[in-house]
Amino acid sequence: MTLDTIATQEKLEINGKVFVAAEQLPIPEWPCVLSERPQPTLTIKDDDLFLVTDTLGNIAGCSLDDMTTSMGLFCTDTRFLSRLELQIEGRSPVLLSSTADKGFSLSVLCTNPTVDNRLKADTLGIRRELVLNGALFEEIEVSNYSTSAVSVAISLSFDADFLDLFEIRGFNREKRGRLLRLAAVAGKRQGQGDKEDKGDIHHSPLPTPYSPLPETLNLAYQGLDGSIMESRLQFQHAQPDFFKGYTAVWQLELASHETKTLGYRLSMTINDRSASTVNAPTTLVQARAAEDSEEQHWCQQSTQIRADKADFNQVIERAEQDMFLLRQSFGKYKTVSAGVPWFSTLFGRDSLIAAAQTLMLNPAIARETLILLAAYQGKIEDEWREEEPGKILHEIRTGEMARCNEIPHTPYYGTIDATPLWLMLYTEYFAWTHDLETLERLWSNALAAIDWIDRRLELTGYLSYSRISRRGLANQGWKDSGDCIVNRQGELATGAIALCEVQAYVYAAKIRMAEIARMKKRLDLADKWQDEARELKVRFNRDFWLSDQDFCALALDGEGKPVDSITSNPGHCLHLGIFTPEKAYSVAERLRAPDMFNGWGIRTLSSLSPAYNPMGYHIGSVWPHDNSLIVLGLRSLGLVDQALEVFQGLFDMTLQQPYQRPPELFCGFERNGDRSPVQYPVACSPQAWATGTIFQLLQTIVNLVPDAPNNCLRIIDPALPASIDRLSIHNLRVGPTLLDLEFERSGSTTACRVVKKRGNLRVVIEA
Repeated sequence: MTLDTIATQEKLEINGKVFVAAEQLPIPEWPCVLSERPQPTLTIKDDDLFLVTDTLGNIAGCSLDDMTTSMGLFCTDTRFLSRLELQIEGRSPVLLSSTADKGFSLSVLCTNPTVDNRLKADTLGIRRELVLNGALFEEIEVSNYSTSAVSVAISLSFDADFLDLFEIRGFNREKRGRLLRLAAVAGKRQGQGDKEDKGDIHHSPLPTPYSPLPETLNLAYQGLDGSIMESRLQFQHAQPDFFKGYTAVWQLELASHETKTLGYRLSMTINDRSASTVNAPTTLVQARAAEDSEEQHWCQQSTQIRADKADFNQVIERAEQDMFLLRQSFGKYKTVSAGVPWFSTLFGRDSLIAAAQTLMLNPAIARETLILLAAYQGKIEDEWREEEPGKILHEIRTGEMARCNEIPHTPYYGTIDATPLWLMLYTEYFAWTHDLETLERLWSNALAAIDWIDRRLELTGYLSYSRISRRGLANQGWKDSGDCIVNRQGELATGAIALCEVQAYVYAAKIRMAEIARMKKRLDLADKWQDEARELKVRFNRDFWLSDQDFCALALDGEGKPVDSITSNPGHCLHLGIFTPEKAYSVAERLRAPDMFNGWGIRTLSSLSPAYNPMGYHIGSVWPHDNSLIVLGLRSLGLVDQALEVFQGLFDMTLQQPYQRPPELFCGFERNGDRSPVQYPVACSPQAWATGTIFQLLQTIVNLVPDAPNNCLRIIDPALPASIDRLSIHNLRVGPTLLDLEFERSGSTTACRVVKKRGNLRVVIEA
């Protein structure tokens, strides 16, 4: 460790602070009054921090089965706060309203229950505001609405278990580090005033009731790697009157209609350095202002999309805000993390697809994603992490389990599709921007990615996967749960798996890379890649086609036999050109059959399959991003009405979600009458490629086809759904040009006009 550290069996001294193991110094507990029943949650996020609470703004850290809860304050894959509980005279407040509409802050309005004969119900108005910006800030306003003075005790209970996120997700650990108690600071016992520390630290270091308050309250943990993690609380506005363990108590005297404010700032450190990459301000007001300013700047740099219908605008505005919230710093670059709570980090597949979906919103997302993933591109052979030269990562983690090599995510490379998806984004980004600097900067990475694909293709002619790492993923496509690659009888496929959509990604990557090579005068590479793509197309249409079902196989198994279930995966192939035309139309038609399309969207697996489960993660549920790629395919085939049908189903579903936010996935139950879409119990929200779906769908229906290298934007046969009459797009960036476009529907026809143009881009509108 780089810290000034002295460790003995009894104590640990770090930079003037003395810690002892928690079991040596038990603290008095403050009873929990929260319900242990499952509760709705509120989620807020800022960069590498996210907070999940119940609707009161509390974290139920006292639950007996707390190990399964997703609630808490998280940073660097670690839960830095596992209990946060507001009480009024030892009782739970009564909720009036709460919202996390802003995304980086949540607000709660509550009141008091009846307290004996001293305090009538609904006497107090209590407003909580929690804000994230490099730290957690909370302000609590307590107002007395009675005609007489009241005396009331307000308490806040804190705790931190410092669990690794993978532990919370169910990964077992043979042993953990140790929770610590802060015993003394700079030679003084905690709460001991000016008395000298004689070295005797066996007395309670925490303030007992009515003892002087320390300047900070520290919750601490030493990991198995020796790292010291701390949650440091500094109280603001009004110091607590006393502590009981990790519970702060304010004894408030409030005159009639008087309001008093309480608050705190919670910062997180690892080895005395901030855990967050964001430089935290001092107060909540500053934190809120910083977030508002950054969001405003983000919006100014992004495309604004609005319809003539308020409900559509609610969905679009939420998606714009969520893309801002999901941005996360990785070194000096910032890209979208996959989703909250389980996947708040850099992913390969997820980040790439989300970046492609949002090219019309802000191409900077794609640029940063490409550069970041290129920086982590595989360089060596490493079976534990499934790293190979040229391969793009699956996921990176920074928690204790990763640091101790208990999981291979440093980073982990167990994904079969991230590498061709990186190549596809590389070419799509260039088509939107004509960014020659980035193209040249990443050209060697592109060549390395193709080399990795080619080495894999040598084995069977197809890009396939099989798990190598003992802690790796069994399935390594976008459907990566253990039970999803099944045949028509519902049996699991075995051996190396070649997924249908992955071959389409390879085909598209080589076709598009051939165009780049031709532009760079590398005709040898252009011809080679184009020939290889054509050969792959021939093999694919021969080996993956199920003649008896007139559909495409989900995959080939380890023996080269088709995995013949009806799934959504072939829908990803539709817009990439790997199918012959007649096969493409057959797949498109089959995906819209009742066993696949449930009225809200297309299921991941046919409801006729023995393995179908509408609540299964990949075996009957509906995923918005999956559908957005299918809609793109339907549109590319000229099946406009069919594309609009799926578009409308997804928008109708989104309108019924909390905050009009599309979830990671939802259950595959049929849409019947007034039945609402059924939520998947633990879906991430917000989630990057679900949010990106909104922009992908909008781009698809108006059919924007950018060609920035040739200074052109084609708009081909645009179409608005019946629920929208007008759509405007402002500050659309194609190359160096900014455009304002308007679309207007009249009956079945949609017209487009260029309202404003800042640049010399050619806009070709094709009816």
